[in-house]
Amino acid sequence: MTIRIGVLISGRGSNLLSLCKAIEAQTLDVQIATVVSNVPDAPGLEHAYTRKIPAYTIEPDNFETRSAYETELVTLLRERGVEWVVLAGYMKIVGKQLLAAYPNRIINIHPSLLPAFKGRDAQQQAIDYGVKVSGCTVHFVNREMDGGAIIAQKTVAVLDTDSVQTLSERILAEEHRLLPETLQLISKGKIVLEGRTVKLIQ
Repeated sequence: MTIRIGVLISGRGSNLLSLCKAIEAQTLDVQIATVVSNVPDAPGLEHAYTRKIPAYTIEPDNFETRSAYETELVTLLRERGVEWVVLAGYMKIVGKQLLAAYPNRIINIHPSLLPAFKGRDAQQQAIDYGVKVSGCTVHFVNREMDGGAIIAQKTVAVLDTDSVQTLSERILAEEHRLLPETLQLISKGKIVLEGRTVKLIQ
């Protein structure tokens, strides 16, 4: 049975677009039940609008507390029948309400090889540190920022000539492959979480 996902975004939504394209190419068997942005007029919402995917904006600043904001978000996700939540460039820390509503059913894509270079500006961190290899990670979301169990990773060489922009572009290209691939494994029930270890069922 096709799983229903909710995709949370904050910006241009390029990873959302990669999911849409994979679904259209029939290489990803999920249904995007809704797209939600915490930023009004986030460019990525257009990917949903053009495909007639229900899309909404819920602004945290309109709520007195993060708890109230997430309660509204969870209500919307449940109304749309969302079974898994995908953070695709969602630039907010996930709080207790969302974690409780979707335990071990929230995933995030991050532009580094976690546990290295958590948080913002991961590509700049990689260049500043002088690493020779970086990449991207899909991981389960828990209460620690970028600290959940790692599901899948792809590597990208860091070149001596790299700027933040060039490295970011190459990592992003891998993100666009890794996120749909990982979601397809989830949709087929091939991902098993045991403690901090994620195992792949063949």
